[in-house]
Amino acid sequence: QVHLVESGGGLVQPGGSLRLSCAAPGIIFSINAMGWYRQTAGKERELVAVIRSDGGTIYGDSVQGRFTISRDNDKNTAYLDMNRLRPEDTAVYYCCTGSNYHVSNGFGSWGQGTQVTVSS
Repeated sequence: QVHLVESGGGLVQPGGSLRLSCAAPGIIFSINAMGWYRQTAGKERELVAVIRSDGGTIYGDSVQGRFTISRDNDKNTAYLDMNRLRPEDTAVYYCCTGSNYHVSNGFGSWGQGTQVTVSS
């Protein structure tokens, strides 16, 4: 059983920034992909960003150029730096881990989610 611990969500004004963290203790972190997905009520879960085991990245169209995903293999932690936040970025953000294929396609082990609210 993979246990992911997300942190860093909260309330931020439009145009502001937040950093989300996802710790994954107890796994061989370096061989796993890490991803962030988000979901709002009544909508399907949406890809935000994925970082593969080789460091390659994938971004959703709506966050390209504003969000950056990174990983620290020594700390078993992935990060999502979110800049120029918009109200439409408001969602519950979920961390995910698994193989490169699974995470890139929305499958894997999931965290509990962290709320991000962008509002003035």
